[in-house]
Amino acid sequence: MGHKVYISFKTEDSAYKEQIQSWSHLDYVDKSLNEAIQSNDQDYILRTIREDYLRDSTVTIFIIGQHSAESAGPIEQYFIKRELQASLFDGQGNTKSGLLGVVVPEFEASIFGGGQRCETCNGVHTLVKLNDSTVVKEFSYNYFLPQERCAWTEDDRYCVLVRWNEFRADPNRWIDMAFDKRSSIAATRTRVRPA
Repeated sequence: MGHKVYISFKTEDSAYKEQIQSWSHLDYVDKSLNEAIQSNDQDYILRTIREDYLRDSTVTIFIIGQHSAESAGPIEQYFIKRELQASLFDGQGNTKSGLLGVVVPEFEASIFGGGQRCETCNGVHTLVKLNDSTVVKEFSYNYFLPQERCAWTEDDRYCVLVRWNEFRADPNRWIDMAFDKRSSIAATRTRVRPA
């Protein structure tokens, strides 16, 4: 049996969530919310999501599209931010989940920028544009955990990031990678609510 997976997404990207749920080659237990919780009380909705869906999940897939940006504002991103915060929380009755960011095809050019010469080490690093214009802070901070070097390796990051087509080709591999991050050194450096 695969990992227990929660899928966090904006309504505009729901077709991608539905595709993931339809894949027969994906070995996982779906812990996702599939129907809206009938309430206007945001605290009740979040408590229900945490207690009934996220509490025993081990990996959260964050579908990254053009509506995932921090700059959209706290009201627009309220649920995404809280879902990722609950996924990062490690406490009584809740263990930290691995975070897997899956970038939808039409948004790849906004995230992946190719190689760029580094002024610090004179090497070439792959440019990944995770900032307030592309994703919420809960993901960008935990992908680019603060450090003293000019570039990040996979060991320096808590979040895993992948293009949609790579994820679709081998979703179990990417989910396993995110799951394994839970016991990495990077897991000790995450922040639930980055500033």
